[in-house]
Amino acid sequence: MKSKVSALMDGELDEHEASVPLAALERDREAFEAWRTYHLISDALQDAGALSQGFTQRFAARLAQEPTVLAPGRQAVRRERATWLALSAAASLAAVSLVAWLAFAPPPGSAPAAIAVAPEEPVAERDVARVPPPQTANDYLLAHQGYSPRLSLQGVAPYVRTVSDPQVERKAR
Repeated sequence: MKSKVSALMDGELDEHEASVPLAALERDREAFEAWRTYHLISDALQDAGALSQGFTQRFAARLAQEPTVLAPGRQAVRRERATWLALSAAASLAAVSLVAWLAFAPPPGSAPAAIAVAPEEPVAERDVARVPPPQTANDYLLAHQGYSPRLSLQGVAPYVRTVSDPQVERKAR
């Protein structure tokens, strides 16, 4: 039992293992004397002064006069956590909804967008003049593609127009 008391003093026992030596301190006089002896040895090694005569009795009397603090049960703590979880989820949903509404809502004071009306008679394709671009247009576009805003796209998209030329394909056939 002395080894268990020593391990308890050193803080080497967990909550379940500590219950056995603590119960033995109440019942067994030899375990209690070992407890006192180990504390005296610890105080001597740490050069701590001895307590005054009757300190334990005075401390116990003052402790008995202190009011009892009643802690809430585990169920109350769980309900409180669930309440906070629900409130934080609701606040998060409200924040996301507000940001989405502000992002997609039309600006205040703006008129509704006008709807384009198609002409009653479609324009015949033969009436539209098709002017082919000059042959030097491809060289110009290739030389100045660094200034084009389409370079912000990633991948092959900026080069698709310069690689596929329908006029070159027609000449190859």
